[in-house]
Amino acid sequence: MPIFLRAALRRLSLAGATLCALASGPVFAMPLPSAKDLQKLAPQASLPTLELALTAYACASASQGGDNGLLTVIDYSRPSRDKRLWVFDLKTRKLLFEEWVTHGKNSGDDLATSFSNRPNSYQSSIGLFQTGQLYTGKHGQSLRLVGLEPGFNDKSEERAIVMHSAAYADPRVVPGLGRLGRSQGCPAVRPAVAARLINTLKRGSYVFAYYPQPKWLETSRFLAPQSCAVARAARTPEVIASLLK
Repeated sequence: MPIFLRAALRRLSLAGATLCALASGPVFAMPLPSAKDLQKLAPQASLPTLELALTAYACASASQGGDNGLLTVIDYSRPSRDKRLWVFDLKTRKLLFEEWVTHGKNSGDDLATSFSNRPNSYQSSIGLFQTGQLYTGKHGQSLRLVGLEPGFNDKSEERAIVMHSAAYADPRVVPGLGRLGRSQGCPAVRPAVAARLINTLKRGSYVFAYYPQPKWLETSRFLAPQSCAVARAARTPEVIASLLK
């Protein structure tokens, strides 16, 4: 885990309590679990990443609607050979999926380090998405992802960024490649789980794609304190500074 994320762990406990208190108010139909609650379900997931994902979920639910209780977290700071996609049911407090997921071929090899919102970049995008239309295309059943963050992922529909099945997303390719296969920017998943995962997420749920990119952490409309009251409460100056170190 990067040093700046380890430092953040010491500061996120109070912020998480504040977030849960806000999230139990009249805007939300249910109190949100804490990041520590989610990490108990998914011990390999980073606590600071889960904290940010919950903050983004709370902000989006208050401003965008679509609060159906499902939150998908993709941690692109982890290598592709590791499981780095988690789907949480926040209402029942259950982990529904823990899976491998690809990144774009121009984002990096095993580790993704570069991200883009540009068409034909063949890079992954970070930020908060909402699941959109279900359709059948060249990869079979696929799920459109609607980017909600201007400058970071809002061209996802123009770029045809979707969640789909791909044989190269199966971990059985790792021994030969040293990593998963790579997409043109889509978060592809292995065929054995794709249909079930896509059908679970198709109801307008949120997908939080994380990477510690300073500009995004400072300016995201769902994470920046100046953009969202939940973020103002949950992300103290100390927490923000530790994330950017």
